[in-house]
Amino acid sequence: LWQGMFPLFSLVAGIGTLLIWYYGGWSVLRDELSIGVLMAASVAAGDPERWWALAYRVELEFSSAYAAIGILPPTYEPRATASIGEMQSMIARLIERGHAYAAGDASGDVYFDTASWAGYGELTAQRREDMQDAADADPRGKRDPRDFALWKGRKAAEPATASWPSPWGDGRPGWHIECSAMARRYLGDAFDIHGGGLDLRFPHHENELAQSRAYGDAFASHWLHNGLVNVNGQKMSKSLGNSIFAHDVLAQARPVVVRYALAAAHYRSTIDLHDGSLVEAEAAVDRIEAFLLRSGRALTAGAPTVLPVPEAFGTAMDDDLGVPQALAVLHETIRSGNASLDAGDLAAVARARAEVRAMTAVLGLDLSADAAGRDGSAAHGALGALVGQLLERRAAARARKDFTTADEIRDALAAAGVLVEDGADGTHWSLG
Repeated sequence: LWQGMFPLFSLVAGIGTLLIWYYGGWSVLRDELSIGVLMAASVAAGDPERWWALAYRVELEFSSAYAAIGILPPTYEPRATASIGEMQSMIARLIERGHAYAAGDASGDVYFDTASWAGYGELTAQRREDMQDAADADPRGKRDPRDFALWKGRKAAEPATASWPSPWGDGRPGWHIECSAMARRYLGDAFDIHGGGLDLRFPHHENELAQSRAYGDAFASHWLHNGLVNVNGQKMSKSLGNSIFAHDVLAQARPVVVRYALAAAHYRSTIDLHDGSLVEAEAAVDRIEAFLLRSGRALTAGAPTVLPVPEAFGTAMDDDLGVPQALAVLHETIRSGNASLDAGDLAAVARARAEVRAMTAVLGLDLSADAAGRDGSAAHGALGALVGQLLERRAAARARKDFTTADEIRDALAAAGVLVEDGADGTHWSLG
């Protein structure tokens, strides 16, 4: 899952979205604040026609935050409003297959018939009769209180700009169908990983899975649910007045420190942000940077050695993205590297430095000290960082015996005037 990916994972706990970089690309569906939620917020603010402006502002803030902490942009970033046709087509097929029905109260609503799908409840291991009622519409138009909305007829108080014509009357899509339709459009009828906050397992993800499979799609093979955020031991909530926004955290520490703080816990764990969280993360990042700077000064001859990550690091990451265990390997390597520096064992220092660089690259930790460690020249530092990334990809390709890719990277570097030599003590490069 993670080898050779940059970055392989990015956990933005404060926003509540788990982003996974995977072989087939990845997508952030812009419906986390659904059309209905945005519209309600705009109505409450006294400006119902501006729901789309609220959506755009939140989108920009979200994008700015994840760019700041080094999350690569997704392959696709679709908006729900651009896939209304796909949502309606999906609803129509569900009706045709007997898994959905138009409400009998002339409301224009359409519901998924949970009794029609035997697999309903499989994601959360619940029996249908034990599930809570769906609280998304007046139950009088439903066959069963657990049935959930696929399409919602327009209400008189709602703005016309948040309504679209449909075979069932003007209205808007339900939250769950937005995700299923966009996932199908951009990722296909089957994809590998679906992520989201633990609080979305039910009903949102359960409903997504049911309607997609009832439609005929395989949908997601694996589900990753990240834990939520506490603040000083209490659940973060608007009612408690303890909400922390991404821009507030980024104002308190460097982006790389924020990234470390958010990623240090296992993704399924609750993250407790407290007064000392960023201080602890800053100290950890300082230890990494100090070793890279110190080792870079000591290794004055030759070019950086490139090695794959230590086996223990790889084992930790392969075990459900075990970042806490992987960070323990990283800091043990730094401890060993510092001991080797004290002993004057430069071969061991070079090996430790290369492994630290490989591990921080996997974790997406952009450490400026590493780029400057070899040469005082900014240009040489920038070149070293670029060549280092290519050699890390080459090392990963060789590790998985993809020698064609490894040779292509070496030849491309040679064509650019960068000579690559493989030796018993690792890989070195120089300008030809």
